Amino acid sequence: MNSTRFLREFISKPSVTGALAPSSSFLAKTVVEGLRLETAAAVLEYGPGTGVFTDYIARELRPGAKFVAIEVNPKLAALFKAQHPRTNLVEDSVANVRTICDRMGILSVDCIVSSLPWAVFPESTQMELLDATMTVLKPCGKFVTFAYLHGLTLSPGKRFAELLPKYFRSVSKSSVVWMNIPPAFVYRCTK
Repeated sequence: MNSTRFLREFISKPSVTGALAPSSSFLAKTVVEGLRLETAAAVLEYGPGTGVFTDYIARELRPGAKFVAIEVNPKLAALFKAQHPRTNLVEDSVANVRTICDRMGILSVDCIVSSLPWAVFPESTQMELLDATMTVLKPCGKFVTFAYLHGLTLSPGKRFAELLPKYFRSVSKSSVVWMNIPPAFVYRCTK
């Protein structure tokens, strides 16, 4: 998907798409760094968009691992399916992740990589999606997401940063990935 089409989706649905352009390979590398995906039995990707992170996740997964992407935007889902026909994609809300995992025969997951636009969600949505996440993430499981640097100035972005330690026993932040538009950093959380 080219940047123009991605920008159109952002303009028409900013609370669903949440980004002006696809993430950079620099951000993708930072996101998957240290996840030990080669040992994972099941991995989820929230909001894969164009699949920039998907490629990096798939490269590291061991054969036989279950991998499911969840995308709510129908246009992005259609483009994702065309570009990643071998990846299981469910067109649904992350709020339904427990039902999705049940349908896919997944009891719990080792890791969740999220590209959801947390800094634009109201608190009720942030909590609903984190509550749902906790129903599928294994004890000691990893939850990784990123935020744009400017998002820290927004009240939903600040609130999300404050919520994470209430859900996860450890939360850390990467250094800023300047080679991304806009610059971003990664939250690494452990249940």
